[in-house]
Amino acid sequence: MSEKLRIGGLLSLRRIGFVVAALVIGLTACAKDEPDARRDLTQREKDSILGASQIPGAKAVKRALTSADSAAARQARLDSAERTP
Repeated sequence: MSEKLRIGGLLSLRRIGFVVAALVIGLTACAKDEPDARRDLTQREKDSILGASQIPGAKAVKRALTSADSAAARQARLDSAERTP
C-alpha cells in the first residue's frame, strides 16, 4: 500500500510540474513584445560619457570635444558675420 501511495504521489507531482511548465510557456508566448525603452546614444553622447570617465585617455577625448565645440562656434560666428552686412 505504501508503494502505491508513493507512486501516486510521484505521478501527481509530475502532473503538477507539467501543468506549471505549460502555464509558464503559455504565458511567456502570449506576453506583449514591447519595444526597448532605451534609445540609442549619438556618437557625441558616447564620447561625452567617455570623456567624463576615469579611464586612460578620457581627458584627451574631452579636450577633443572642447576643440570641436570651439571650432564649430567660431565657424558659426564667421557664417553669421558673412550674412550680416
